[in-house]
Amino acid sequence: MANVYPHPEPQFVNFASRRSVIHSTKGIVSCTQPLASAAGIEVLRKGGNAADAAVAVAAAINVMEPGSTGIGGDMFCLFYDAKTKKVHAMNGSGRSGQNVTLDTIRSALNIKDGENGQIPMTSVHAVTVPGAAAGWVDTVERFGSGKVSLEDVLAPAIDLAENGYPISELSATFWAHSESQIRRASPNFAEILKKDPSAKDGCRPPKAGEIMRNPTIANTFKLLAKYGKKGFYEGEVAEQIVKVVSDLGGLLTLEDLKHHAETGSEPVDAISLKYTGQGVGENTDGGIELWEHPPNGQGIVALMALGIIQELEKQGKISKWSHRDHNTTAHLHAVIEALRIAFADAHWFVTDPNVVKVPSADLISQGYLAERANLFDPQKVVSAPVHGSPAHLQSDTVYFCCSDSEGNAISFINSNYGGFGTAIVPKGCGFTLQNRGANFSLVVDHPNVLAPRKRPYHTIIPGLITYTKDQSLHSVFGVMGGFMQPQGHVQVLLNQEVFKLNPQDALDAPRICIGAGMPSADGSMTDATIYIEEGIDAKVVEELKALGHNVEQLSGYGRGMFGRGQIIRQHFDDDVMVWSGGSDLRGDGAAVPL
Repeated sequence: MANVYPHPEPQFVNFASRRSVIHSTKGIVSCTQPLASAAGIEVLRKGGNAADAAVAVAAAINVMEPGSTGIGGDMFCLFYDAKTKKVHAMNGSGRSGQNVTLDTIRSALNIKDGENGQIPMTSVHAVTVPGAAAGWVDTVERFGSGKVSLEDVLAPAIDLAENGYPISELSATFWAHSESQIRRASPNFAEILKKDPSAKDGCRPPKAGEIMRNPTIANTFKLLAKYGKKGFYEGEVAEQIVKVVSDLGGLLTLEDLKHHAETGSEPVDAISLKYTGQGVGENTDGGIELWEHPPNGQGIVALMALGIIQELEKQGKISKWSHRDHNTTAHLHAVIEALRIAFADAHWFVTDPNVVKVPSADLISQGYLAERANLFDPQKVVSAPVHGSPAHLQSDTVYFCCSDSEGNAISFINSNYGGFGTAIVPKGCGFTLQNRGANFSLVVDHPNVLAPRKRPYHTIIPGLITYTKDQSLHSVFGVMGGFMQPQGHVQVLLNQEVFKLNPQDALDAPRICIGAGMPSADGSMTDATIYIEEGIDAKVVEELKALGHNVEQLSGYGRGMFGRGQIIRQHFDDDVMVWSGGSDLRGDGAAVPL
């Protein structure tokens, strides 16, 4: 029956969980930083709804975990409106500059004719127009309660930045690992480091438990709160963005920033796939529907992979799974191959649909997915006709979700792309600029080829599930981490619905990640390794190798490859709405109830 809380069978304890599910009847905020969760809760208490809280969280995490996210990056969201039972999507990603042409960038990077090449992650040419600021404003205006102002929403983050906050463990680790890049990137690096007269240049990365302040980003947030989009895309912030980019040889202009403010974040139609496989349809009175953000995001990979798994069951190539099949060789082989086939298409087709037609409906149609499922062989690894390889970057994004007492929920993701992005800091602004442009292809006939005012292939994706029968909400969820994200979506969804795990256990369970490194221009794989997280049986690792997979098992800090996720699930008990939240044990965060 729909909207019933999952109760796993007691013998299913294949992994260690050190966290309990958090329950609330009024709302939950789940993210990677507990103080950022508190910022979202504060906004909910002031009368804001889930959307208002999400922007408060986004700004607060920018302050506390700038090595993952920030106002210099992009955002996407899926908002569930409880009154209408509709899923709304919004694309808050920025574009390349008007003067950014393929020939200009190839020349600037000294890429010769006949060579493919890529934009380096640290290059100023990887900077695209930051979309997050406009996305935050538009989220509050389009989906917010109307009871709190943008000033109210950004106030907790401004307070943290001005008065200081203690650094969390993983955030301190990200800072330390990125110090050399930060120092090389631009002359304004000291703004995002801790002041210390005894350190080199009087500053250094903050350590866990130390107090960090960033008054310059507080000023940036104040300008956004007071003037809206003009406070970021015009005036002193915009001028400093353009200056630092220009000084380093980049091509963004004030007109590019103003253009983004005027066009705003784009309302788009979410894409979805109905799933009834593995007995899910029987358990939920008709199945569930997975909703993803459409291209230029890569959410379509999760839909395709899930659809292929469903077709494999119909074709009799995989059997119906029970809890005993979780993370077995047969289970993981099917998931791995479905994802590889899905990525093969995505790395070619996913791009800016406003510039190049993306056949999204065809890619997730039942007929096409059945055809792609024919490639699967349960006895060995089979290459897809066009090879794709999902890349990864450890913890380069923050995903979080919020819910409220009215039944609304939002799935929200904000990213610099790779760590601190380019680590380029506009003077007096306190944030770094993203490196999302590194995802453009530099091959003339590729759909995702670099062009003026174009959005690149985007890795960040929010996820949302509804029940097919009545479109009531199942959950909002996501797993961050570059090209790990759709892989995490598929695994976490199956954990919840097929293997009956509660939200926290679904996140805690060991995961897999296929391939690392960007695909080459022709779509071929640059790394075919299947990374397996510690906690998965060593026997399974050997059996996957026997099937032809190149497998490597990771532990410790290496587990960052598998992303950090959040889930908020809705159910009803005695006609009372209950929210149940989980927060990934691979991160510092927590699910916090209202």
